[in-house]
Amino acid sequence: MNTTASLPLGPLMIDVAGLQLTDFERERLGHPLVGGLILFARNYQSPQQLARLTAEIHALRSPPLPIAIDHEGGRVQRCREGFTRLPPMRRLGELWDRDPQAALTAARQVAYVLAAELRACGVDLSFTPVLDLDWGRSSVIGDRSLHGDPAVVAELAGALIAGLRSAGMAACGKHFPGHGWVEADSHIALPIDQRRLDELAPDIAPYRRLSLDAVMPAHVIYSQVDDRPAGFSPVWMRLLRDELGFAGVIFSDDLSMAAAGVAGGIIDRCTAAWNAGCDLLLVCNSPEAVGELLATWRPLADAQRALRVERLCPVTSALDWPKLQQDPAYLTGVTWAERLLA
Repeated sequence: MNTTASLPLGPLMIDVAGLQLTDFERERLGHPLVGGLILFARNYQSPQQLARLTAEIHALRSPPLPIAIDHEGGRVQRCREGFTRLPPMRRLGELWDRDPQAALTAARQVAYVLAAELRACGVDLSFTPVLDLDWGRSSVIGDRSLHGDPAVVAELAGALIAGLRSAGMAACGKHFPGHGWVEADSHIALPIDQRRLDELAPDIAPYRRLSLDAVMPAHVIYSQVDDRPAGFSPVWMRLLRDELGFAGVIFSDDLSMAAAGVAGGIIDRCTAAWNAGCDLLLVCNSPEAVGELLATWRPLADAQRALRVERLCPVTSALDWPKLQQDPAYLTGVTWAERLLA
């Protein structure tokens, strides 16, 4: 299809099946309700293939659809063959306990590698950093967490954010207000955190201290605050916007996850997240649900939210893959990643 002239970004972030687009997917990505695309490991074969895929996606729309990915390091790294192997973020916290200054340097350099490699292939955003505290309770968070001390998490995450931005990438903190306390995995169950709001203060603390471009709420019910998961809760969205002064993009977590089912079917889930205040709604690994939404869901358009999402896209040029391999900052970051994994 030809580039669509000036079509505002819609409220849905969806996915595609493979290494290249089908005609059906091109048509679907042109739908006015679509406002972004998320990639998975199945969409990656090599840096060159990924660059071709993202270039085609960006050419479909004006403004271009933002392309995002979950690429944190450790067990959550979608692009592997040909990419630098990134350490789980807990390694930075362990280094902090031995040498805080070295940990800050390593965080900034490793984040530069993360962002520079993705941007060299046309990916706009990684859903990182994880700001969940390591309470020693959650297996789904586990070594994705930087540390158990909120002050340390804020320091290390601040260095990660600086590294991302030095490569021209925005930062998305997750999972607000904190997923580290609950034991249940929201991919397959509905976690309930029974702590009072004042007891949640350590988990919220990094969000108070950091400058973030985007935030992703948790599919967790904080039952002493509201009976809805955070991403469906106007109470939590008001706290984030009004008390914490956050003005960036709010992403829902994947609305196909089991924990999102508390809101009902996919139309109900998207309506609840949209009405609560989420700007871009992820619907992943469920093409039938996307089809239902595109056919029947008619939310009220919101130009302010669309503009927020548009501003997430990088505004600086990225180094291409060959030039990146000669970049001194990149090579230093690769060395740090290798040291942290040793």
